[in-house]
Formats: sequence, structure tokens, C-alpha cells
Amino acid sequence: MRVDKYICKSTELNRDEASAMLQCRQVSIDGKVFTNGAVQVHDNNIVTLEGEVLKLRPFRYLLMHKPANTMCSNVDESYPSIFNYIDVSNKSELHVVGRLDADTTGLVLITDDGSWTYKIITPKAECEKIYRVQLRNDISEDAIQQLEQGLSLHGLDKPTLPAKVQVLSAREVFLTITQGKFHQVKRMFRAVGNRVRSLHREQIGQVSLDVDEGLWRYLTQEEVNTFF
Repeated sequence: MRVDKYICKSTELNRDEASAMLQCRQVSIDGKVFTNGAVQVHDNNIVTLEGEVLKLRPFRYLLMHKPANTMCSNVDESYPSIFNYIDVSNKSELHVVGRLDADTTGLVLITDDGSWTYKIITPKAECEKIYRVQLRNDISEDAIQQLEQGLSLHGLDKPTLPAKVQVLSAREVFLTITQGKFHQVKRMFRAVGNRVRSLHREQIGQVSLDVDEGLWRYLTQEEVNTFF
């Protein structure tokens, strides 16, 4: 973690104030003074500010049921931010782990732990995401086969990784994927000659959605640990 971010997450200072303290030579790492906010701090380092040892606030891990027509951003854009639904301190430090489109509903994970986020979104993790997909047309056996084998999408140099398809009805399926490419689910169904009418994320890894729309809760430590 950058030392200026470390200061912000250990105190009530904002980034500008943290930078000012660095420039005034009030910050040391393992006894050595640093003025560059980009210097990295590791778990075994001791950071002091004006001679006082800093300690990070505990990381936070949240689950939320994202409503339609909201944005997975920290500020309002063309639609309101999902963070309007969350009442916690230092909200600006939080970010969404794997964004959803404005019109997509369902499970989002939110944290201020960048390392934890990486463990979920890195392709090496092969973390499964389960979506409930309502389609414009009946799904065909050929389409299911293509989805489960992997298919080519415009702009990708490799076919998508094999997906899992569970048919709920002629026009509704559970789709499980381990990637998170831009508009991937919608593009996959478009590639097999269908269209997504609505999209809802039900599960990420072993964590399932269990709160009503617009509500959130903290993850249990057991849930957090499933991604480590």
C-alpha cells in the first residue's frame, strides 16, 4: 500500500493532508524519513507520523443487493451511486469488487482491501459468478453447447472460458462464468443469437445474495476467508 494511503487509512487525514505531512518530513518507515507518497508500505513495516506509530483501521467487507438503474461507482453519474444506500464512515475508501452494469441487479461485494479484491478478480483465481439470465428468445441446445465450450467475442484474442448453463425455463437460465470481461454475459448471448432481457447476479464464489434489494450487510469472517 502507498504510504500516503496508509496514513489516510490510519488517521482522519485526507490525501492532501497526508501529502503535506510527508513534505514536512513528519513520516518515517522503519525509522527512515520519506517524503514521497508513492513509497510502498508492507505488513512488516512500522510507520510513524510525528513520532506516533500508525495502525491501520480494520478492513471492511460488505455484501449488497444492487438495485437496477444504479452505478457501481463512488459518485453519482448518469444514475445514482450504490453508495447512497450505505451508511458507514470513510465511505470514499470503499470500492466495488467487480462492477455490474447500471441495469444489472444483484450481488456486489464492497471493500477497502485491495489485496482481497485482487484475489477475487484475478483470472488465476477462477472465481465463479452465477447469474440469473432472462432471455428474449428460447435458448437452444446449440447455444448451450457453444456457451459451455467457450466462444469467440469481438475484441477478445481468446475464446471465453467454458461456462456452465442450468436451464430454468425456455427463456431463463443460470449462467456460471469465471471471467469478468466488459458486458461479457450480454455479449455471450448475443454471440449465440439471443438477447438478455434482464440480468441478476446471485453468487460470487461461495457467497450468495441473502438481503433484499437496496440493503447490505457485513460479510462474516468465514465468508471473507473463502477468498483467501
